[in-house]
Amino acid sequence: MTRETRTGGRAGRIQIEGSRFRYQREDGGGAEGEFSIASLEPGCQSVLLNRRAYRIAKGPRGEMLVNGRPLAMEIFDPRELSLRKYGPAGRGRQEISAPMPGKVVRVLVQPGDSVEAGQGLVVVEAMKMQNEMKSPAAGRVAEVRTRAGATVAAGETLIVVG
Repeated sequence: MTRETRTGGRAGRIQIEGSRFRYQREDGGGAEGEFSIASLEPGCQSVLLNRRAYRIAKGPRGEMLVNGRPLAMEIFDPRELSLRKYGPAGRGRQEISAPMPGKVVRVLVQPGDSVEAGQGLVVVEAMKMQNEMKSPAAGRVAEVRTRAGATVAAGETLIVVG
């Protein structure tokens, strides 16, 4: 899995393969090594990087709190950027798919539920990390194609919002 990052105004890229990570900043700095992640409570994880523990939680104004200290950080899938170039998101029927193989931990909505843009729909665990799939637009849940405990393949449609 590869994600683009912006931390303190600096762009970078993080690559995760199994329990190995590599972080490379645009200025050439970075780090690599072993990692693990465990959920402590909703919105809060414990991350172990090269035998150092970090408590990561969501903070105010979109910041992340790392061991209680605010850090302006964005992490995003580079594929999302290419989708934005080809047209506005959120128009018409939207299929929310698994970004990688994993296991469905929780389904947060039911068919017929009204949802807002950015609202969590389903939580998928992959490579020891839980990923909450969010609605790209406001609408109504048209279909739920999965259930808690199900194993899913990369690209498999989980929820349809229409």
